[in-house]
Amino acid sequence: MSLRPTRAAAAIAATLAAAALAGCGGAQSGDPASDSQTLTIYSGRNEALVEPLLDRLEEEVGMPVEVRYAATAELAAQLLEEGEGTDADLFFSQDAGALGALKNADRLAELPQAVLDRVPEHYRDADGRWVATSARARVLGYDPEAAPEVAEFTGIDQVLDERYRGKLGFAPTNASFQSFVTALRVDRGDEGARQWLEDFAALDPQAFDNNIAVLDAIEAGQVSIGLINHYYWYERVAEKGEDGVAARIRFLASDDPGALVNVAGVGVLEGSDMAEEAAAAAEFLLSDEAQQYFADETAEYPVVDGITSTAHDLVPLSELSGYVVDLNALDSLEETLAMLDEVGLT
Repeated sequence: MSLRPTRAAAAIAATLAAAALAGCGGAQSGDPASDSQTLTIYSGRNEALVEPLLDRLEEEVGMPVEVRYAATAELAAQLLEEGEGTDADLFFSQDAGALGALKNADRLAELPQAVLDRVPEHYRDADGRWVATSARARVLGYDPEAAPEVAEFTGIDQVLDERYRGKLGFAPTNASFQSFVTALRVDRGDEGARQWLEDFAALDPQAFDNNIAVLDAIEAGQVSIGLINHYYWYERVAEKGEDGVAARIRFLASDDPGALVNVAGVGVLEGSDMAEEAAAAAEFLLSDEAQQYFADETAEYPVVDGITSTAHDLVPLSELSGYVVDLNALDSLEETLAMLDEVGLT
């Protein structure tokens, strides 16, 4: 579903900016330089996570790189407002929906085929306007003592059981949760998605600021099941060892929107004077070096075949059963926000 630029800006800003305030967006930094010999990147990825990688990128493109860090929502909205007058050459997004909104507003240029061919077709725009750089899977975190049956769950409907009243955790302002709801709308239509949300809300789920807090609540026995992303659990296991982590995670079946695999990705801004250098930056983010960084440092899934983590026991993305959806369709966040508000889950 396409949004007009002004609606897309409002939708993304309202949605993902809230996630940033909850600790899931990027940190603020100074304004980018406008020097024509500087590659300017707007990054919705967290500065602490990707700064070392972007420092290396400067060496690869052979010119100064200036980065503006902020929430993906805020930056996408700004890019829509700035139009052709933007200083940005490359947009580094934490979410496919924001990339889809910019693509639909004709703000992203076509990437070189050699860059697109680095990843499977599902992890790039069909028209070549953006490409994924890493992926994250939605999972169920759970307490194996309180809810051992979750180890056999295959679908998101299975959490809608009276036995979990008051024992479900979620992060309503998190962009990944909202993308899951958008995927639910794409999969079941608005009526089906609304019914699931109403049934979920009727069980008095506990709302938390972010996925980390949801995982903490599982660990503390405050909730039995939490809707989170996979890498929060892997990062905790890397820190404490699996025996030191009480929670477990369950990947759902590939035909279920609860198994959504969303992506971070990049697009070159239409009209950039640095289009060639920006494309080179995109290519670097898909290099073996950068993909290994994502796999080891952020516990995300690399999107280039043949890269596996040396720090986390991640199943290769090519072997992961994830829910398949046109990731551009996740741009309909305005409708998702309205529905969440109507059912009382904001």
